[in-house]
Amino acid sequence: MAEIPADRLIQTPPFTNVGVDVFGPWNICIRRTRGGVSENKRWALMFTCLVTRAVHIEVVESLSTSSFINALRRFLAIRGPTKFFRSDCGTNFVGACKELQISSEDPEFQSYLKNETCTWKFNPPHSSHMGGVWERMIGVARRILDAMLLKVHSPNLTHEVLVTLMAEVTAIMNGRPLVPVSSDPQQPDLLTPRALLTQKICPVSIPPGDFDPKDLYRKQWKQVQSLANSFWKRWREEYLATLQPRRKWQADHTNLTIGDVVLLKDTQVKRNEWPTGLIVNTYPGRDKRVRKVDVRIIKEGTAKVYTRPISEIVLLVKG
Repeated sequence: MAEIPADRLIQTPPFTNVGVDVFGPWNICIRRTRGGVSENKRWALMFTCLVTRAVHIEVVESLSTSSFINALRRFLAIRGPTKFFRSDCGTNFVGACKELQISSEDPEFQSYLKNETCTWKFNPPHSSHMGGVWERMIGVARRILDAMLLKVHSPNLTHEVLVTLMAEVTAIMNGRPLVPVSSDPQQPDLLTPRALLTQKICPVSIPPGDFDPKDLYRKQWKQVQSLANSFWKRWREEYLATLQPRRKWQADHTNLTIGDVVLLKDTQVKRNEWPTGLIVNTYPGRDKRVRKVDVRIIKEGTAKVYTRPISEIVLLVKG
């Protein structure tokens, strides 16, 4: 396992270095008609601070570049300027970067980066483990929300209810402990992303009263509180109980080198049909270990080069 990247260790204000991903969708009611209701889909965009581990969720109407840029502008307006973004290779992210003219590879843009702008770094394809710092949050939130909202009949879920629910979900996720609970009486308070964001130790107050599933069919604000309570219950049972040190990739292996013959994993085909390729370029990290390579394969008579993490590579013959 590689060392923690520098953008997760530098002492910076919250949301200066951010990981981005999208999850969803969910059906909502946009208007009622005589024949029933008109439904539409909504997605959620999660911004994760790489330093404080705080999250910020924005609801988007589509996966288009325009919707993503609007969500990005709302995020920057609330959280302030961001210097560095990380994400996967989603087409909406790539399109937004082109439209905003954000590119860390453009030589002419290097000087402009010094004037309080931001840059974007894409992880290699098929390497979700490289974005574990935000993929973990996405996975837990999506699993709980999907299970919750499946029980809610879509005509009862509106855009306003979904936006308010995401704000409640953000508050719950930012209240999670970052370190094990200390037994030291001199340190009775928990270190949470919310404490780092707001400089306030006291938890976010909730409306008084008990909210049960029957409230899903009553007033909208009670509907939100009932859904938030359900999210908190499952968050506590499914996520907080797993906060413990996790260790993997401890064994030392020889670096892949240019000229190695490898097998390229492809989940779309059977194992005996995985393409064989030749490594044509490697990307050593600061610790001189190779975790990303370029592989050239012959596909339908044409040579193609793919960038892949070493977790998607099977070494056949050393070059």
